[in-house]
Parts: sequence; structure tokens; C-alpha cells
Amino acid sequence: MLLDVRNVYKSYQLGHKQISILRGVDLAVKEGEFISIMGTSGSGKSTFLNVLGGLDTPDSGSYYFNKTDMLNLSDTERSWLRAHWFGFVFQTFYLLSELTVVENVSLPFLYNNADSKNRALQVGNAIEKVGLSHRKAHRPLELSGGEMQRVAIARALAVQPKLILADEPTGNLDSKSSRHILDLFKELHVSGTTIIMVTHDEKVAAISERTLFLNDGCLL
Repeated sequence: MLLDVRNVYKSYQLGHKQISILRGVDLAVKEGEFISIMGTSGSGKSTFLNVLGGLDTPDSGSYYFNKTDMLNLSDTERSWLRAHWFGFVFQTFYLLSELTVVENVSLPFLYNNADSKNRALQVGNAIEKVGLSHRKAHRPLELSGGEMQRVAIARALAVQPKLILADEPTGNLDSKSSRHILDLFKELHVSGTTIIMVTHDEKVAAISERTLFLNDGCLL
């Protein structure tokens, strides 16, 4: 099992009120699976994805990733694992406007100890995989929304992660660009990449193997 989450709870303090977001969530994911998580706005989908990516820590429960106890790691250890094992794709592309495609895709290696030769090879392969080799010297403002999301996906792929976590990856795209991104995710899945994708769109979720629903803090 690549990922094993048991009885995870998460809440936030809002003034004098405590807001429960996750209420005993369980999830087991095998390597190579493609899973979608759906739910209404505010249901905790993004919070759960942040927990899975080690960006947030639950109040209680257990979380093992690749047999590593994620909740007993130091901040430094968790950052190292994120840099080597996880690829993140967000609705907002988070590209640096002053950097080229190659430079944006290379950003994860600031936290990764790959040597320069391997880094250049991995970056080039990732850009080629998303079909943007002809745009690698361009900057984000010279690209379409769909192309910018493909750069963000290439950035996630460059470190050859064990898991890609995607939060509403088509949320800011038109229908044509969305189809291209979904086709790319399907190709990644066929090649063996493990993907967990948050979406509110049933058509987007339909491309995955398994769809789960986050409702009242529980995963169904």
C-alpha cells in the first residue's frame, strides 16, 4: 500500500469557535491508482489534500506514506520527502512570471539534491511529456492558460514523484484546455503514476478509477 490514512481528524479555530473539517477519515491507496475526491465547497477537500501532501498536520490519526510515518517527522524531514516524493498541481498555476518554462519546471530542484546533469534531463523529459518542448524558452505571460497548467504539471513531474496531488487542476481553464489536461492525466495514469485529484466536476472525476466523496468530514 502506497498510502494508508486511518481515523484522521482536523479542525480549525475561528475566533472562539472550533470548526471540524475532517472527522475520522480513512483512505488506502495502492501504487498506480488514480482517485478523485469530490465534495461541496467547504467540505474539506483541499484540507485533506494538504494533509496527504504533508503541507498540513492533522489533530489526530495516523498517516503512512510508502511505509513512512508522516506524522512523526520533523519539519525538515517532511520538506525533504515532499521535494522527492510528491508532485503538486493546483488550480492556480503558481508560476513565476519572470522565469522561463525551463526555469519554472526546475524550481523543485531547489529542494532536491539531484545533480545538474540528471536535473536537466528530468526537466527536459517532463516538458516533453506535456508537449511543450517548443515553448521551453517562453515565459508564463506568453502562454495560454492550458499551457501554463501543463507547465505546472511538468514541474510536478520533474522530480519523478511517487504521487501527484492535484487540486481542481482544470478549475481555471476553458473546456478545450481542460480536455487536454485530462487527457494528460489519463496518459500519466496509464504510465503508472499514482494520482489523487480533488474536483467538484463529475465529468472530471469520471476519468479516474475510483471516486470518493467527502461529506460532513467523512470520506465515502
